[in-house]
Amino acid sequence: MGMFNRRSRTADVQDGAAAVATLDVDPALAALTGDYVIDAAHSSIGFTVRHAMVTNVRGSFAEHEGTLHLDGTDPARSTAVIDVKIPSITTGIADRDAHLRSGDFFDADAFPLMTFRSTEARQLGGDAYRLTGELTIKDVTRPLSIDLEFTGSATDVYGSERVGFEGSAEILRSDWGLTWNAALEAGGVMVSDKVKLTFDISAIKQA
Repeated sequence: MGMFNRRSRTADVQDGAAAVATLDVDPALAALTGDYVIDAAHSSIGFTVRHAMVTNVRGSFAEHEGTLHLDGTDPARSTAVIDVKIPSITTGIADRDAHLRSGDFFDADAFPLMTFRSTEARQLGGDAYRLTGELTIKDVTRPLSIDLEFTGSATDVYGSERVGFEGSAEILRSDWGLTWNAALEAGGVMVSDKVKLTFDISAIKQA
């Protein structure tokens, strides 16, 4: 009887590997798997750029929309799509905003959208992730990697399931054809080529 009940060593190893694989999946993250819509009213997409070599100008885009697909069992299968309306750019100074919308910078009339389409997602460890994709500005498309932190999940007072992410990335604006500048008498330029993008995202799970 004992012989018929004895498990093979191969079977024990395979089951052990399966058990480890199962333990590697965080049930709390697995439960988050699904499709989400970015809640623009509780999210922000902004930027910071050096001005006149001495200080930073901060701005944001008031109008944007996007979707996320999260796979809590395999984060590599997660995706993101974001569309940003360039005319909604705001820095708090009307004249500066108008200049940014003009042909010197974004040419918002001809190119009203800035878009991001992810191509790869990777968990770096803990709550840290890296989302790589393609950023398009003024019909120029180049790769962009965004480092993200998963800031948590919750059910809001309306019963909606939410997730949150904070992230940032640095770009050279000249790579996307945003090359306007002015030389300073003391040396240097008016606007830095380097721009820091920031993302603070709240997204609602769809039924």
